[in-house]
Amino acid sequence: MGRRPLGLSHPKLQSHTVDFATLPPLPAVDDVFIALGTTIKVAGSQSAFRAVDLDAVLAVASAARASGATRLGVVSAMGANPRSPVFYNRIKGEMEQAVLGLGFAGVVIARPSMLTGDRESLQQAARPAERLIQSFMRLIQPLTPANLRAISASDVARSLIEAVKTRGPGVHILPSGDLQRH
Repeated sequence: MGRRPLGLSHPKLQSHTVDFATLPPLPAVDDVFIALGTTIKVAGSQSAFRAVDLDAVLAVASAARASGATRLGVVSAMGANPRSPVFYNRIKGEMEQAVLGLGFAGVVIARPSMLTGDRESLQQAARPAERLIQSFMRLIQPLTPANLRAISASDVARSLIEAVKTRGPGVHILPSGDLQRH
């Protein structure tokens, strides 16, 4: 499910464009993986950002739990904390708290640092400043602690899937360094 159509297809992929404010009931599911997110700039306001990064994530998690999901994998952010003075980190922390209250047997929270990837292929706006920072980060990567290194979205996805499938019950927080695929 996504807010807009995907620009790719695969025989095993079913893409559903939905309005997360009026989410339809989900089919029976065992596991749910949520990687919804935006930026305040793209969203246009703090309230619009909150609607995606907190409200939509919680709507999907709640719908999946109601459809039988017992395990949740969710992408959050490094620095997530519901008491953070930084709005972005506070919303991510509030989201984490909210999904933990839904009664999943197992929850894996991925907390990546800056995400890298081909945003244009996903029909997202180019971010020239971000590309410049990523180029610089690649240069200093050998000197950068693993938890602070930029990480590809595909590495986060692979690590999250693996953790949900292999970790037992309870809450598992995966810092960015643990998500790195070497």
